[in-house]
Amino acid sequence: MRFLTVFLTLSSFTILGAFAQSGYYEDAYRFSRTNPSGSARIIGIGGTQYSLGGDVSNIAGNPAGLGFFRKSEISLSLGYSDWKVDTKYLDQSRTYNTTNFSVPNASYVMASPKGDMESSAFKGGAFGLSFQRLANFNTEYGYYSDELGESSIIDFYLQDAFGIPESQIENYGLTGLAYQTYQINPVAFDENGNPIENPDTYDSFVLGLPFQDENITQEGSANQMTFSYGANFNHKIFVGGGLGIRSLNFSSFKTYNEEFIDEPLESSTLRENLYINGIGVNLNLGLIYKPVDYLNLGFVFQSPTWYSLNEEYEAAMTAIYDDYRFEQEDITLGQQDAISDLVISNYGLNTPLKIGGGATFFVGKNGFISADVDWVDYSAGRINSNDFNEGPDNEVIKSIYSSTINYRIGVEARFNVLRLRAGYGYFGDPYADSPGFDQSSQQFSGGIGAKINAFSIDLAVVNQQYSGLYRSYQVLDENGFNYGPVTEMKNSITSGVLTVGFSF
Repeated sequence: MRFLTVFLTLSSFTILGAFAQSGYYEDAYRFSRTNPSGSARIIGIGGTQYSLGGDVSNIAGNPAGLGFFRKSEISLSLGYSDWKVDTKYLDQSRTYNTTNFSVPNASYVMASPKGDMESSAFKGGAFGLSFQRLANFNTEYGYYSDELGESSIIDFYLQDAFGIPESQIENYGLTGLAYQTYQINPVAFDENGNPIENPDTYDSFVLGLPFQDENITQEGSANQMTFSYGANFNHKIFVGGGLGIRSLNFSSFKTYNEEFIDEPLESSTLRENLYINGIGVNLNLGLIYKPVDYLNLGFVFQSPTWYSLNEEYEAAMTAIYDDYRFEQEDITLGQQDAISDLVISNYGLNTPLKIGGGATFFVGKNGFISADVDWVDYSAGRINSNDFNEGPDNEVIKSIYSSTINYRIGVEARFNVLRLRAGYGYFGDPYADSPGFDQSSQQFSGGIGAKINAFSIDLAVVNQQYSGLYRSYQVLDENGFNYGPVTEMKNSITSGVLTVGFSF
C-alpha cells in the first residue's frame, strides 16, 4: 500500500475528524469525476446531449441518439487546454499555468436505416465506435510563504509515531523516514532517568516553526473506447446501449520543503512519486422519446465503471543539520537521507452510477434549446484490494462525499449553413459538509460551426471554474481540529475544441 498516510492532496475539503490511512479515498472522487465531452458542437452547447440525437457524441453520451442517423459519419476533434491555478497561503499568492494538446474525440457511425416504404415499426439503426478523452489530470500547483507557518510536518510525524515501538518505527511509512533522518527520536529514558526498553513515544530537538513551500505536478488522462448501437422505432422511440472500455493513467510528483531559523535542523525535503494506471468497463443505456416533432425527451443510465488499477509509490526524505551533536547516539548530524522501498500494489475501484434526463425544444429549422440534468452519488464509490485494508478509505468515502445534482443548458441558432452556440453547466458540491466554502463548479461555453453538404466543421471554447482547499498534512489539536497548513485554490480551465466531420 502507498505511504500517503496523511500527506494528502485534499484538493477540496477540510476534514475535522479521522483520516483514512492511505489516501485511496481521493481516487474514488478523482477518477469518478468526468467533464462533458464529445464533439465541438456538443461542447459548445454546454455538454447537453441526453435528448439530442444525430451527433457522434451520442456514442458515449446517450446511445439512443444513434437511431437518428440516416447517413454514416466519421469525425475527428483536436483540443487545447490551459489550466490556471491561483493559490493563496498565509495571504501570499502564486499562479500556475499548464497547457495541453489532445485528441478529445474520434468517432465513426455506420448507419443502417430502413427505406421509406418499410412498414414495420423498426426503422433501422446505427452502430457507433468512438474514442473520447473524459478527464485531464495535467496540472501544477503549490504554495510558498516568507512568513513562518503555524505548524511543522514534524508535529505530524510525532502524532503519527505515538504508540509505535521503536523496533517497528523504521518501516512505518513517511514517519519511518522521519525517524531515519533524526527529525523524531524515541524518548529513551523515563522521568526517573531509567532506560526504556523498546520505547513507543517520541520527541524532537527541533522546536521552532518553519518557512514552508510545496509543489505538486500531476499528469495523465482518462480515455474511453465505446461501442454502441441505437435503434429507431416509428421515428418516435429511440433506444440504445453501449459498452465502454476505459483506460486511465495518472502520475503525481510532490516536493515539500521546510526551512528553519536558529534550529539544529536547517531544512528538510520530502519527495513523493505516485503512478497509477489501469482499465475499467461500464455500460450505458439510453432512451429518447419524440412525442411531437418539436420536442425530444431523453433518459440515460450509466453504470459504475469497474476499474482494475495498478500503482507504484516511492518516497525520499532529506534533512540537513548544522553539524548538530546528537548526544543520545553520540553522532554529529549533517545531511541525512532516507528512501522508501518501491511499493507496488493493485486495487479495484467502483465509481458511482449516473442517472440523467433531458429535453430538447426545436424552433422549426432555426435552432433549438436543450437541457440536461443528472444525479451522481459520490459516496457510493468503493475501493477493494487484497494488498491492503480498504475499510478506512471506504468509511471516509461514505462520510465526506455526497450526491450531486448537475445540470446543463445550451442553445443553437441556425442561419443557412452557419450555426451559433452557447451553453452553461453547473456541477454540485461533491462534499457532504464544507461549511463556508462552496466547492461546486461552473462552466461557460460558446461555439460556431458550418455544415456544407456532407462536410461539417465546428469550433467550441469552454471555461470551467471551481475552488478548493489543499492541506499538506494533518496535525490535530486537543479538540480534534486540524491546524496543518491550508492553501486556497481557484481553478480556471479554458479549452478549445475543433471538430471536422464527413457524412456519406
